[in-house]
Amino acid sequence: MNYWSICLLFVSLFGTILRTGGVELSFELPDNAKQCFYQEIEKNETAMLEFQVVTGGQYDVDVILEAPNKEVIYRQIKTQFDSHQFTASMTGAYKACFSNEFSTFSHKLVYMDFRVGEQYPLGEHVTVMTQMESSAQEIHKNLNNILDYQTHHRLREAQGRKRAEDLNTRVLVWSVMETLTILIISVGQVFILRTFFTERKR
Repeated sequence: MNYWSICLLFVSLFGTILRTGGVELSFELPDNAKQCFYQEIEKNETAMLEFQVVTGGQYDVDVILEAPNKEVIYRQIKTQFDSHQFTASMTGAYKACFSNEFSTFSHKLVYMDFRVGEQYPLGEHVTVMTQMESSAQEIHKNLNNILDYQTHHRLREAQGRKRAEDLNTRVLVWSVMETLTILIISVGQVFILRTFFTERKR
């Protein structure tokens, strides 16, 4: 593999990264709240919405995806995680809304990934791909898989950490309550025993 082949490989990979866009973030969703996010998508372009409730309540939210003309493309009620891929029917700002309005006290952390563009754009070729293009496509595919695995492992780690913190808080509260109960019972027993051995005045 010579110098120009290596340069062509990096240019191809960089081009595939630029051709895909979107937004990936984690945000807090308070109780009785609703948050919406907007993404510009061209007509006939492929996009995918993926979400997961990381912490809070029963790990569920309401999700609505709307086209620029207010047409509902996707709707889920009280769902923990899901993904939806679609092709844009028109150019404009597509809206993804996450609602926690059904909850009165649960504060939630939600992960969202709104991808726009083909995930593997190198696959669309009229002619036969060269060995370099095939290698670039395979590397791009593997890198995307690695990113997905890392994201899912981060979400699982966040869920486990949150549950461990909640369990630690409950154990601490229960330990304090037990300690106070033991102290109250001990003091009560001392006073009861003192009444047995004190001489009452006639």
